[in-house]
Amino acid sequence: DFIFHLAAQSIVKKSYKDTIETWKTNLLGTVNILECLRETKAPSTAIIITSDKCYDNVEWVWGYRETDKLGGQDPYSASKAAAEIAFQSYAKTYFNDTKNVKIASARAGNVIGGGDWASGRLIPDCMRSWSTGKSAEIRNPMATRPWQHVLEPLSGYLQLAARLNEDCQLHGESFNFGPSGSGAESVKDLVEEMSQYWEDVQFKETIPKTKKFYEAKLLQLNCEKAHHYLDWSSSLNFKQTAQFTADWYKEFYKGNPSMLKVTLNQIKRYIQIEKEKGSS
Repeated sequence: DFIFHLAAQSIVKKSYKDTIETWKTNLLGTVNILECLRETKAPSTAIIITSDKCYDNVEWVWGYRETDKLGGQDPYSASKAAAEIAFQSYAKTYFNDTKNVKIASARAGNVIGGGDWASGRLIPDCMRSWSTGKSAEIRNPMATRPWQHVLEPLSGYLQLAARLNEDCQLHGESFNFGPSGSGAESVKDLVEEMSQYWEDVQFKETIPKTKKFYEAKLLQLNCEKAHHYLDWSSSLNFKQTAQFTADWYKEFYKGNPSMLKVTLNQIKRYIQIEKEKGSS
């Protein structure tokens, strides 16, 4: 009944080493899902999740809107832009009859939260280092990103699917999901905020002298469309986002035997915050 396509090769650095695999996973993987939707006889509502990096990032100070130009200099970003183009093509060419299939795309990124173990990502790398008292290596401290806890875009995807299932006018549309306001904080700001929750851990920022691949310094999203059509906006502020994330990893590295319970408690806490905010 509902399909959420989140699968991806999602590491920018890895896209330079495994370029073909990145393109195959991110573009052809999306096309495979769209082809399955073409063949299905059952009514389906599908959310195709790509990335905020699908935009042609010229590093302007205002947030990108869903109608802005797609593109990408690095292989990862370009593959996500291509996935969006494939989505648009299928929506217009094959899915005109919305009685059977309704699809929309969702663009979010810079998601942090417990359970991410990917190599080359800021938070997992910091958590691994700090848990053993080692220094954390920061690749690009002044780069700004719209950091958000993983529960934020997930709530948006669920809300988009529910609304799309009822409203055919959202078929073929794309939506940004990101923090409220400018929402962009630097890598250094995030690391300093996270470090406050590791009281007895000594660390030192180290910046690599060489840089072997391109990485954007500034990225922001405009999420007014999601707010207008879905009544969605982020619920956690920057401090809460950092604390939710740090608390999860601290419990893990303390050896908590029930990380599922920790995770479920965070979900309950997030829902409570949403209700307090007045979210639907």
